[in-house]
Amino acid sequence: MLRDVTERPYTAEQVDAAVREISEPGRLRRAEEIVTHAVPNLERIIDGALHDGGWFSQGHEAQVNQVSAEPDPALREARLHGLLADETRLSMLVGVTVGIALARELAEPGTAAREAEDPTDPNEETPA
Repeated sequence: MLRDVTERPYTAEQVDAAVREISEPGRLRRAEEIVTHAVPNLERIIDGALHDGGWFSQGHEAQVNQVSAEPDPALREARLHGLLADETRLSMLVGVTVGIALARELAEPGTAAREAEDPTDPNEETPA
């Protein structure tokens, strides 16, 4: 069943309906329990993915230095909010990626290793 979730394409309407469903109070309780248990390892994986992807490289450091050196307090605050929002969005996307990989690995152990050995064609259409 999980393979169906992670490998078949979905319409925008199906995704919107699923998001509405999980937005209802209490719907994420079991997922929260699982994530809470795995937090230390998930943090390590996500940190590694962000660093491996170059997201927290010299460019990031330059942005932090630029924002902190802004002499206008209002502009500095606005730029800081923007930088934090960008980093939050990026971390969420990496987190979702890790979550999908974890779900696939739980459903079919060895999936990540097989995919690392035999990466798909970069021109292949990805499921939405």
